[in-house]
Amino acid sequence: MEKTMKTKKIPQTDSIQELAHFWDTHDLTDFEDELEEMTQPVFTREALIKIRLPQNEFEIIKEIAKSRGVGYNALIRQWVTEKVEAS
Repeated sequence: MEKTMKTKKIPQTDSIQELAHFWDTHDLTDFEDELEEMTQPVFTREALIKIRLPQNEFEIIKEIAKSRGVGYNALIRQWVTEKVEAS
């Protein structure tokens, strides 16, 4: 006797990990009737920039970040965001 496979629906989530696990364990061709063409980007990209700082300023930023329990990248991003929003 042959069992029929129950096909799950594509998860409605923004979790990349959950979607990756789903597609690692499922075949796209089983969901062709649920697919739709997207005309606009689904994910927005962030700009990656490099800035030059004197070493002593960089060390101070790392110390401040450490005292706040965050990485220096997150601290710099926070400072930039605060300045942009204040403008």
